[in-house]
Amino acid sequence: MRHRIEVIVNSSYCFSHSETARSRRTAKGLATFGENKNISDIKTAAYTHRQPSPSLGDAILRKPMVIEIIEKKFEYLRKEKTLNLYGTVVFGTTASFSGMLANFIFRHCFKVKHDALKTYASLTTLPFLSTIIGYKLLVTDALYSGNISQENCVLRSSLVGIVCGVLYPTGLAFSKNGRLAVKYHTVPLPPKGRVLSYWMMLCQREIKGMLIPLVFQTAYGILNGMQHYAIFESTFEKSVHEE
Repeated sequence: MRHRIEVIVNSSYCFSHSETARSRRTAKGLATFGENKNISDIKTAAYTHRQPSPSLGDAILRKPMVIEIIEKKFEYLRKEKTLNLYGTVVFGTTASFSGMLANFIFRHCFKVKHDALKTYASLTTLPFLSTIIGYKLLVTDALYSGNISQENCVLRSSLVGIVCGVLYPTGLAFSKNGRLAVKYHTVPLPPKGRVLSYWMMLCQREIKGMLIPLVFQTAYGILNGMQHYAIFESTFEKSVHEE
C-alpha cells in the first residue's frame, strides 16, 4: 500500500513538472513571436516613411498637365469669342445700314427735310444695339447653355436678322418721319378712320426697296448662325479631346 502511494505521488509530481516546463516554453515562444512582430512593424513603418507618397507624386506630375489644359481651353475660348464678336458686330452693322436705308426711303416718301441728323443717328444706333443684344440673348447664351441644335441656332439667327435688322428699323423710320411730316405739314393729313391705309398708300412704292435688306439680313443670319455653331462645336470637341 505504501509503495502504491509513493508511485502515485511520483507520477503526479512528474506530470506537474512537465506541464510547468511546457507552459514556460509556450510563454517564451509567444514572447519571441511578439518581439519579432514588433520589429517587423517598425521596419515596415520606417520603410513606408522613407518612401514618397504616391498621391503626392501624382499631384506633382499632374499639375503641369492641368495648367496646360486650362491654358489651351482659355486659348480656344478666346478664339471663339473673337470670331463670335466679329460676326455679331458685322451683323449689327448690316442692321445699321438697313436702318439708314429705311430712314432715307421714308424721308423721301413723306418729303421731310427737318431733323436729318437726329433721325439718321437713331436709325443707325438703335438697330445696331438691338441686333447685338438680341443675338446674344437668343443665340450666344443658348449655345453656351448647350440646349440648342444647329437648326435652332440658324433659325434664331435669321429671326434676329429679320426682326432687329429689317422690321424694327422700318417701323422706327416710319414712326419718326411720320411724326415729322405731321408736325411740319409736308404731306396732307390723312382722313379720319383711314390713317394707316393712307400712310401705306403714300409710301407703298418706295417701301419695296426694303426687300433688299430683308433678303440680305435673312441670308447673313443663316450664314452667321451656321458659322457660330460650327465654331462652338469645334471648340467643344477640342476641349473634350484635351481632357
